[in-house]
Amino acid sequence: MRILKKTIFWAHLVAGLTAGLVILVLAVTGVLMSYERQIIEWTNDVTVSDGSGGALGPEALLRPHLSAKPAPTAVLLQRDPEKPVALQFGRTKTVYLDPSTGESLGEGNQNVRGFFKWVLSLHRWLAMSGDSQKVGKGVIGAANLVFLFLVISGIWLWFPRRWTRSNLRAITMLQGRLKGRARDWNWHNVFGFWACLPLFFIVITGTIMAYPWATGLLYRMVGENPPPPREKAGPPAGARPMGGEKAGGAAGMERNRGGAEHSHEPVNLAGLDAGLTVVKEANPAWETIRVEVPSGKKPVVYNVSFSHRGRPDLAQQVSVDLRSATVVKSEGLADQTLGRKLRVWSRWVHTGEAGGWLGQAVAGLSAAAAAVLVWTGFALSFRRFFKRRRIKLATNSEA
Repeated sequence: MRILKKTIFWAHLVAGLTAGLVILVLAVTGVLMSYERQIIEWTNDVTVSDGSGGALGPEALLRPHLSAKPAPTAVLLQRDPEKPVALQFGRTKTVYLDPSTGESLGEGNQNVRGFFKWVLSLHRWLAMSGDSQKVGKGVIGAANLVFLFLVISGIWLWFPRRWTRSNLRAITMLQGRLKGRARDWNWHNVFGFWACLPLFFIVITGTIMAYPWATGLLYRMVGENPPPPREKAGPPAGARPMGGEKAGGAAGMERNRGGAEHSHEPVNLAGLDAGLTVVKEANPAWETIRVEVPSGKKPVVYNVSFSHRGRPDLAQQVSVDLRSATVVKSEGLADQTLGRKLRVWSRWVHTGEAGGWLGQAVAGLSAAAAAVLVWTGFALSFRRFFKRRRIKLATNSEA
């Protein structure tokens, strides 16, 4: 057992030194993004009118912008009359409109949104661009796997040799009077102990999102065949993956700007308002509705969210035939297979948003704990390899 623990210790140390800097990047960016949605909403400097004229429908809101380059792909409507409408142009930009007049209110606080966009790119692919993005994504994915090993091996190494009160206190409670190596050792154990469980789920879900083989493994674990790669068999034009990344919610304005690939035919908006009325009647508790711009004669997708957070279990995807103003299909997360549900939830568990603001706090604090683990791990390694050597050299010179 002693040999096994020693082997795991050295593997833990080498892995931490190898991937520590990239893990630190993941941890710091994770802390910065823990309350991204709330910060963007809070700093979004747009003011709407008093709403006395009533809310415009998607036809009137979209029509003046159809000739824009790039063309709008969707419009996100809010139930709250004091909140602006979000006109989305693919993944390139979002323009806010007054819901009563359709007047442009600008693109919000570009500095804050630009900052979080850069932080996200750093978190996903080390802020690399072009062909280098694949390299950055590969490095991040590999570091995430190393981090998973560190979390699991760290739990093993944490277990004390003797289960006494003093031993448990030393590895579960911060000791304020300690300095140097003793302080770093105490912090490394304490932060690792309290953050190990949420970090495990954060890293596991990160692996699922990073690697197709991990997604496939998730589906196979519940007895399902994994879906084909999106590049070969993506969602049909005009549709969005059910329960997708913040689809339909207030935060969906910021990240979910994909939209559909539209044909070269002139866009016909006729029937969008009637379709919206049908969707509202079928979903009276709606909070936001994201209306896709029509593509040919295909049914139009209305992404309905029953919560401003955009959670996938509180959303419904409704397809409407505009010619007859009838619902062709309506499905929510409850209609999906178990494998699909787990895959969708992995993104919300990863950010902590599955647990609301409390879950976001836990995720943010866990990411901060990961940064402390990297720092104390490097400090302990430095003392092990360099300070001992200095003491040895000093002793030999004195002799």
